Amino acid sequence: MSGEGDFLAAYETPRLARLAPNLFAACFPLMKLLPARFMLERAEATGHLQHGGPVAETTSGTFGLALALLAAVRGFDLTLVSAASLIDDRLRRRLEFLGAIVHIIDDPEGSGAQRERLAQLHTILEDRPETFWPRQYDNPDNRMAYGRLAEWITREIGRVDCLVGCVGSGGSLCGTGGFLREVFPDLTIIAVDTHRSVLFGHAPGRRLLRGLGNSLVPSNLRHEMVDEVHWVGAFPAFASAHRLHHDHALFMGPTSGAAALVAAWYARKHPDAVIFVILPDEGHRYQHTVYDDGWLAALEGWPAAVPDEPETLARIEARGEGEWTRLVWHRKPLATMIGAERGV
Repeated sequence: MSGEGDFLAAYETPRLARLAPNLFAACFPLMKLLPARFMLERAEATGHLQHGGPVAETTSGTFGLALALLAAVRGFDLTLVSAASLIDDRLRRRLEFLGAIVHIIDDPEGSGAQRERLAQLHTILEDRPETFWPRQYDNPDNRMAYGRLAEWITREIGRVDCLVGCVGSGGSLCGTGGFLREVFPDLTIIAVDTHRSVLFGHAPGRRLLRGLGNSLVPSNLRHEMVDEVHWVGAFPAFASAHRLHHDHALFMGPTSGAAALVAAWYARKHPDAVIFVILPDEGHRYQHTVYDDGWLAALEGWPAAVPDEPETLARIEARGEGEWTRLVWHRKPLATMIGAERGV
């Protein structure tokens, strides 16, 4: 995009960090600006969004923040729908300061209230049919936006043997991985999820770790691209984020901590392979939670010892917030894996 708002491109561009001799990371200030900008540009180019027109989306936080920043700069009328377990008062005030209308759905179960959020969003779309809905979970432009990241990775480090990334919408991992596999056909792709997220077969439930996982399966997630899945609980992710800050001066969020934990283990196990991990956002949003000793002390089970390696499972199985598990996925569709579990 050229013209107004070009300064936001700096937030879309990661800095390269070397976490181990064979482990590299893309450290983003706010990765979701990359797909948000691409989707809005494509919508304007195809006539689905008029300049300054209305935009509405459901969000767990970071994609909404990216849309709010772009809407403020470019004059879009933005409405966001989220859940009480996802957006705290600080983030809500920031979004509203940027001009967004924010609807918060009660979420006593702590699962993200995805279905309720979508129902509220559809009501908004019915009231204003001209509203553009980016549909981050199902819009293929989400995945396509990450061609820029794949190009950056190959330019910065060359060959990549393994890509590690968290999964929420599926856009970043499957988009980046899809482009990289065009260049490196043998690329291993590792998905990082959390317990009680439905993305890889768990029953939905309360999730303490946010920024990854989902209570619905988005079409941007291509299970048949994935070689293995790691489910990381909140406590190992929090501790890993602290370690990134202490050992590498990288102030990142807990989602980044989960991805870095998995990538570091894989790099140790495969010292001759080149590993690349996506770290999607910085830790400023979590200063009053993950980086606050008082908040952490109030959590049952904290502090928790961080496992040195995941427990390899024989079947899909949810565990506790202190645990880290792994399942070899074999690039199979979700239905195939769930069917195998049920003996179908």
